[in-house]
Amino acid sequence: MTERLGFRLAFLLSVALLPLGLIALSQTWQMAMDAESASETALIQRTSNAIGGEQAIVHGALGAAGALSQTVVENIANVTACSTMLRDFVARSPIYTFAGLVPADGKIRCSSAGEELDVSAHPILRKFAEAPRAQVNASMEGTVSREPVLMVSVPVTRDGVYLGMMVLSVPHRVLSSLRTGTGGPSDVDVVMMNQSGDVLLTEPRPMSAAEELLPADVSRDTLAGHQDPPIFRGRDGQGRERVFVAVPVVANLVYVLGSWDPERAQLSRDLISPATLLFPLTMWLTSLVVAYAAVDRLVIRHIRDLRGEMRRFALGRRDHLPQVPRNAPSEITEVSHTFQNLARIVMRDEAEREASLQEKTVLLKEIHHRVKNNLQLIASIMNMQIRRVREPGARSVLKSVQDRVTSLATIHRNLYQAESLSAVQADTLLGDIVRQMSVMTGEPGRQPEIETRFDPVSLYPDQAVPVALFTTEGLTNAMKYSTRTPAGDRRWIRVALVSTGPGKARLSVRNSRGGEEPVVNERTGIGTQLITAFAGQLGSQVEWTETEDSYEIAVEFDVAEFQHGIQQFPTSASGKVTNTPRDGRGH
Repeated sequence: MTERLGFRLAFLLSVALLPLGLIALSQTWQMAMDAESASETALIQRTSNAIGGEQAIVHGALGAAGALSQTVVENIANVTACSTMLRDFVARSPIYTFAGLVPADGKIRCSSAGEELDVSAHPILRKFAEAPRAQVNASMEGTVSREPVLMVSVPVTRDGVYLGMMVLSVPHRVLSSLRTGTGGPSDVDVVMMNQSGDVLLTEPRPMSAAEELLPADVSRDTLAGHQDPPIFRGRDGQGRERVFVAVPVVANLVYVLGSWDPERAQLSRDLISPATLLFPLTMWLTSLVVAYAAVDRLVIRHIRDLRGEMRRFALGRRDHLPQVPRNAPSEITEVSHTFQNLARIVMRDEAEREASLQEKTVLLKEIHHRVKNNLQLIASIMNMQIRRVREPGARSVLKSVQDRVTSLATIHRNLYQAESLSAVQADTLLGDIVRQMSVMTGEPGRQPEIETRFDPVSLYPDQAVPVALFTTEGLTNAMKYSTRTPAGDRRWIRVALVSTGPGKARLSVRNSRGGEEPVVNERTGIGTQLITAFAGQLGSQVEWTETEDSYEIAVEFDVAEFQHGIQQFPTSASGKVTNTPRDGRGH
């Protein structure tokens, strides 16, 4: 029993008055937290009550602007009817002095003013154009009312097309006259801001006093709805000690910062004196030292030794079995024995799995080898048949099929020669295909000059097959249709596989062409269909590009990621169609 971990911990911890100290500290701290939470909640409520009128007006203006935007869309073609409707709306409302539809060009034709207005140079219009969403801004001189106003704007769209913004103007005097709640001007100074940190309204002091009311050491971006916590102490622009409360008027749109005198705020952060916490804090520290010494001696150092053995085993240092710690509690000793048995089983299973994996690797490579031999045999038989056929069209068809079979054989040859059966080096694979086709295709002395550029890209076999076949088809067509350029240069072909970014690759086949080559059929042949199909297997589309002296087909695709032996395929196509040729010459 004396060797049990629970007995040793209970004996050492009983020396300290840990339970008493923790209870006293917990109760004292909980009392302070409850008082602080209650006072902060009350202050937030008082601040919310102080801006109740402004909050109601802003909410109402946003709702009215949204409703008017739908009605204006229905009458946008009839400027007279649209303006009459907005003029009647403003006349019936004691809150708004202006309502109008501001199009993107800034030329207002439908408004309560009844005349065309040009606000194209207004900074608020430019700001709204950058981010067309509901906004609230302030203007010290309204375009129509010529007095300080609050401008509530919402985007106007029809069938998903942006038409402009619906604007309602609320005079500052209306907001000042409708303040409600228990917090009056003598209790709190109010600064209203939008989500960008622009000051919309200050009460009871004028707008020019905004910098004096805001905290001196906090940026406006932080104040505009991002202040955490919502209640904090600081000094305002006049150097006065104040309590600031950030309250949202409209979430993510309009915020109010209340500035309170500390005596009127009635926070309880100084309710608990340091002497009150001295005794429980001392007991807590004593208990902490004793508990740490006990746990370190009885548990931590043994666990540290056990962790070292586990780390050594995990890093592959398995020349001997993990050691069992000495003089450790029986629970830790049992865990160590269990880990030692587990390590013995893992070492045995790893040896068996390594032998099995080696055997399967040999068998799989043999399969790839035999598949390659069979495909080469098929290609050889087809070559014999090609020699017997006299009809040029049939010879061409058989030759294209032979090229495709040879490409498949090349893939399997690369697989059984590669160190990893799950990955194919695309640069090596494509290099082999180009070399084979340059020898097998074309007449001696008339073959074009072939240039290659292959970046080292690793592909899964599922992607290597369409990449190889795409290259085969493209190279076959390039050899068939490449001609001298108008300048009289030699025929040339350029094959490239380049990395265009993380997880991206671009495969292209480009050949020279002259201005007098015959026009071939539109892209409806089997070669074009196969090229399109292979690009689809790569999750992309073919790019056809034609210039005066060259013709190119290309495909850009996402390279499947190699992660812990699991293939991570791309989830979306990234191809694009550019410069569709008019006649399909070249490929």
